[in-house]
Amino acid sequence: MNAADIQKSERLQKVDALLSSGLEFSTMAIIAQANVCAVNSIVAELRENGRVIHCRRDGGKWLYRMEV
Repeated sequence: MNAADIQKSERLQKVDALLSSGLEFSTMAIIAQANVCAVNSIVAELRENGRVIHCRRDGGKWLYRMEV
């Protein structure tokens, strides 16, 4: 995978800004609040840009949290 540079990608910047709160967000919450799609791909790209993001499953939901 070729990850986008966070400095050049609005979609990465939007999810980075949301997750930088350190709070946990579900996939659907990220889609709704950051107005993006393919959250798992964006998270993978953010990791390639040096972000530490944890993911866990809670029932039927995937939850994401960034270390800040």
